[in-house]
Amino acid sequence: MSSAIPLKRRRGRPPKDQAGFSQTKAELIRSGMEVLTEKGYSATGIDEILRRVGVPKGSFYHYFKNKDAFGSELISNYAKFFEHKLDKSLGNRSLPPLQRLIAFMQDATDGMARHRFKRGCLVGNLGQEMGALPESFRTQLIEVFEAWQQRLEACLEEAKATGDISANKDCKESAYLFWTGWEGAVLRAKLERSPRALQSYADFFVNSLK
Repeated sequence: MSSAIPLKRRRGRPPKDQAGFSQTKAELIRSGMEVLTEKGYSATGIDEILRRVGVPKGSFYHYFKNKDAFGSELISNYAKFFEHKLDKSLGNRSLPPLQRLIAFMQDATDGMARHRFKRGCLVGNLGQEMGALPESFRTQLIEVFEAWQQRLEACLEEAKATGDISANKDCKESAYLFWTGWEGAVLRAKLERSPRALQSYADFFVNSLK
């Protein structure tokens, strides 16, 4: 048995091959999120995503066990991305609480407009396809919605405390209803290629709080 002491890996940048692996995996996830927000899970083939990134088909399984494992990682990454957007909007202390929600809805509307309303919400898209998806996705998607609801509930509680919304409002229920309706508005906006549904729902929801 060799008595040589293993060399310690230096801190900092990972080895070149590991860095390349991580970068390619990140590009596959980014590309997958883009395609799935447009087409959904069932209509998206792995080949299309691989072509966009320039990765050979056989290499896909170096990064993910299968398409379902890939889908699960897409949900996790989209959730982190969207939670960051929510925290940026709903946690913006420079605006009154209700204005933060309005700002979020406007930013989301502008985001869909930039992509000509071709892209929707990955979580909403997958929720609509649940009958054809792995059952494990159901719990994952519900947990994402609940995390979004909790953020909005906290913002609405602040708005209640400042008197911007009715003192009788159940903020937890209102947050649940918001995401239920907002996802429907996103679907309609994507269908019509128009901001009308998002703008109408935004006005309706804000007025319902008063």
